[in-house]
Amino acid sequence: MKLSSRPDLLSRDAAGETWLAAVIAALCFIACLAAIGAAAGERAAHGWAGRLRAEATVQVRPRVDETGAAAAGRAAETLAGLDGVEEAEAMDRATAERLLRPWVGEAALADLPVPHLVTVRLDRDAPASAVVMSRALAEAGLDATVDDHRLWRGEVERSAAVLSALALAVFGLTALAAAAAVVYATRAGLQAQRQAVETLSLSGATDGAIARLFMRRYGLLASGAGAVGALAAAGVAGLLRGVGGEGGLTAALPVAWSDLALVVMCPLLSGAVAAAAAWIGGLTVLGGRRAER
Repeated sequence: MKLSSRPDLLSRDAAGETWLAAVIAALCFIACLAAIGAAAGERAAHGWAGRLRAEATVQVRPRVDETGAAAAGRAAETLAGLDGVEEAEAMDRATAERLLRPWVGEAALADLPVPHLVTVRLDRDAPASAVVMSRALAEAGLDATVDDHRLWRGEVERSAAVLSALALAVFGLTALAAAAAVVYATRAGLQAQRQAVETLSLSGATDGAIARLFMRRYGLLASGAGAVGALAAAGVAGLLRGVGGEGGLTAALPVAWSDLALVVMCPLLSGAVAAAAAWIGGLTVLGGRRAER
């Protein structure tokens, strides 16, 4: 008897398989979103760190006989001539007030001494260091402090690493939960179809042949359920990417169209895990039944 061509040899538990498919689809949905979130978080962190690395801010303190605008202008001219600096521009008072307004409020701006700042855009390939810029400013007779955003860049990278680790942990846990659900369903299916299994054994079917029937059934079931969960996750990711334009819905987690390729693997992995779990679980149960005889 060629069991692989006779899928009807095993009766179907419609209710049980429906619940199993729903659980696997939900777990695959969560796993796909976790994988996309990890990729988006990593992309956002690299983007923010790259922008911070390519910029610097200089605070200039004018001399007694010099205005703040004149000191900031001299600092911008000094920095613009350095190797590794693409552009240096003195920030006017209106721009500085616009940056401070959300933090201090409109009423306090008139009484506050607004700092005199210079924004510096650095060469991404060979940026000038804070030490080089500070030395050049000191040689020009300027009292200034250079902030190369090193502290902020470190915080961003550490936060991104934590978020990516959490997302990968969620992905791993959901994959393990899906495997556990399939193993449990396989063992329950073998117990529920004891009579069919006994009939096949008496007809000469080996344990491996019977286990392959369950492997085929639950592998196809998990692949289909995984595809449903993956398509749902792709729809959510596509909505987040399409609604917000080039940067996606939010700059905090910039979803790219290439992230949708991650969901393609979910049905394949789900089916492979289910087939392996069904095979191992089936042989374990059948081997235990033979030992009891």
